[in-house]
Amino acid sequence: MFKDICASLGRKVMGLCADAGSMTILFIETIKRLKDASPKETLRQMVLLGADSLPIVVLTILCTGMVFSVQTAKEFVRFGASSTVGGVVAIAMGRELVPALTGVVVAGRIGAAIAAEIGTMKVTEQIDAFKVMAANPISYLVAPRFIAIVLMMPILVVFANLVGNVGGWVVAHYYAGISNFSYQNSIKTLAEVFDVVGGMIKSSVFGAIIATVGCYQGLNAPNGAEGVGFATTASVVLSIILIFITNYFLSIVLYV
Repeated sequence: MFKDICASLGRKVMGLCADAGSMTILFIETIKRLKDASPKETLRQMVLLGADSLPIVVLTILCTGMVFSVQTAKEFVRFGASSTVGGVVAIAMGRELVPALTGVVVAGRIGAAIAAEIGTMKVTEQIDAFKVMAANPISYLVAPRFIAIVLMMPILVVFANLVGNVGGWVVAHYYAGISNFSYQNSIKTLAEVFDVVGGMIKSSVFGAIIATVGCYQGLNAPNGAEGVGFATTASVVLSIILIFITNYFLSIVLYV
């Protein structure tokens, strides 16, 4: 029985290593094919993958900013540190909360959509049709989506930062009684431009992860409707895991 467990674990580890290698190859091939991406298709994907995600991203970050302010404002006031609430909220939102949560939301909405769309094309043999016509599926399907997400993620983060800080200010002012001047001045004093810029850099990396994982799962979806569903679920789960892991290392590189 012990041998069977070890053999099963070994197969899973080898499978993970094979998937990691295949995704790395897809990423490198995508980078090489970026110049071949259709501008029209790229713009269409930017609307579908970026602009249409703005409402849910804004709503998520607005609630997050308000909740974070609720959890910190009263405590800071109690210890006489009310003059730092705005800066703390802005730094936390800009560095960590906004890029990470935006990545999670986009992974759930867009990563799943990419995997489902490309997976359906693979199951219905449309990918094979591209190859028969001597058209590279990576140039037509993967590269436009990759460019769209990588470019749109920082824009989503900018809007989300603005909305999240506004939500934090509303709660700090009306719930904890912190003045507008104190809140805004603490942001000017404590926060730096790179707090937001670093979050934008993170979001672009997260976008590359979401696009690569989603396209890989779609291109390798098992046959049948069940296979497409499996690819969609795997895309979301793997993207979120990689986002959190990557976020740790990016935080060390950018801010430590």
